Amino acid sequence: MLTGKQKRYLRSEAHHLSAIFQIGKDGVHRTQIEGITDALDAKELIKVKILESCSQSKNEVALELSMKTKADVVQILGRTIILYKPSDKEIYRLP
Repeated sequence: MLTGKQKRYLRSEAHHLSAIFQIGKDGVHRTQIEGITDALDAKELIKVKILESCSQSKNEVALELSMKTKADVVQILGRTIILYKPSDKEIYRLP
């Protein structure tokens, strides 16, 4: 669980990032989970975009991604979810 200070730091770090995954009308798939997990292991901090055609709500998608990838949801902003999962590389030093 992230503290408020840590979330603020990660939000500032994620500001310049582009979304590298999109969730479409069929919702979250197993292959997307695998790809997101691999991306989190490599980058620690990623953005995921939810398309308007997605049948699930953004909160449902965020919860599902968080549970299945074991990542923390830093922020849900509009239709974009910021996920963080610490890795062995320690790219971001949390305050």
